[in-house]
Amino acid sequence: MPTEPPYLRIAAELRRRMASGELAPGDRVPSTRAVVREWGVAMATATKALSVLRAEGLVRAVPGIGTVVEDRISPVAAGGGPALSRDRIVRTAVELADSEGLSAVSMRRIATILATSTMALYRHVPGKAELVRLMSEAAFGERPLGPVPHHWRTGLELAARWLRAVYGRHPWMAQAMASFTRPTASPHAMRYTEWTLRALKDTGLPPHAKLHTHLTLFAYVQGLALAADMEAQARQDTGLSDEEWMARNEPQFDAISTGGNFQVLHTLFEHDTFELDLDTLFEFGLQRTLDGIAVMIGETSA
Repeated sequence: MPTEPPYLRIAAELRRRMASGELAPGDRVPSTRAVVREWGVAMATATKALSVLRAEGLVRAVPGIGTVVEDRISPVAAGGGPALSRDRIVRTAVELADSEGLSAVSMRRIATILATSTMALYRHVPGKAELVRLMSEAAFGERPLGPVPHHWRTGLELAARWLRAVYGRHPWMAQAMASFTRPTASPHAMRYTEWTLRALKDTGLPPHAKLHTHLTLFAYVQGLALAADMEAQARQDTGLSDEEWMARNEPQFDAISTGGNFQVLHTLFEHDTFELDLDTLFEFGLQRTLDGIAVMIGETSA
């Protein structure tokens, strides 16, 4: 006989807990990460297990809380709850992307969370592409940058830190804003560009150099944000911390190291232990990028 897929066995166990009262209506069910830890399965398997329960109407996602056991009649379905609107759809999508990543966002999933039909969403948002654009616009518009400082370096440093903070609150933004040749049509993102160019206004750089300076700094921050998002996704998928992953893979690195000619690399770690930290890397790279811009400005004004 064929073996039952793991995600169905997990769904069956969670279904049993609901039937026995171990998980009562309104209780949080194990998150995908908790399912990965408890059953030792991949993240995709955990996601499918919870999707089965959602399709059966046994659980629902609550923004800011997680997935909970469904009441027999949800307030929204009964006509109680807040009315459906574009802002509410966007807020729900942002909260879902913040907790599960951009790939989790779909019109069907948002409709399930809001206890409505997918067609009802289309009356407010024409599709996922527009939804992601509205999500990006909302994230960029959360907190203003404030006045532009008098010195260009202070301004660019502030702009870089502000952008990194946006990506820190919403890691999925690094993917949503990834294209440079096909940028997102976002008024708030364009205001960020305008703010940065104003910081460079009195540097004496030609117009194209100012724009390239802005885009270079933007690309640097975004590249590290993508790396941070990938690190977080790897921790979710494997269930291992960075330290646990390194400990598990250390024998392989040692085998490669001893079998190759890496004299300079060995010298670097001979008397000190290097630990890669993205915050430290961000600070180092930001200052060196600004140093390079300073040289360019000095050459231009000479």
